[in-house]
Amino acid sequence: MKDVLMGGSRIGENCSLGQNVFVASDVVLGNNVKVQNNVSLYTGVICEDDVFLGPSMVFTNVINPRSAVNRKSDYKKTFVARGATIGANATIVCGTTIGAFAFIGAGAVVTKNVPPYALIVGNPGRQIGWMSEHGERLVFNEQGIAVCKGSGTEYRLAEGRVEKKGG
Repeated sequence: MKDVLMGGSRIGENCSLGQNVFVASDVVLGNNVKVQNNVSLYTGVICEDDVFLGPSMVFTNVINPRSAVNRKSDYKKTFVARGATIGANATIVCGTTIGAFAFIGAGAVVTKNVPPYALIVGNPGRQIGWMSEHGERLVFNEQGIAVCKGSGTEYRLAEGRVEKKGG
């Protein structure tokens, strides 16, 4: 099967689309988005720059689909913020927001909004930690500070939110 790009979709610069990718009308992909094999991006999906969509991950666009009921007017938007990763075979239920640099593990089922930098696994998806912009697990000390092993960047955890030092 070839890739299918519907009219009205917007694909940014330096994007990579694997085999068997479908991009519906009104889908927006920012710059440097990587879409692996067997991914369908349905109407309502918006991905900012530097998003990674793993093989065979799934987006939905209707909460309660029925074959005999036309629900095109019920499509819900799904927003994937800059730098987020969605692992292989993960499912993202429509109407959710995946925060910047969040990391959705392989096979996870996301049914609610995900905060920036969160690490989500399981079914239903649950947060088990935090990830750096470099894609490394963050371990915070008693003062709420973590240093990314891969980049040396410092992060701060306060009131359930992660912020990059100096950013």
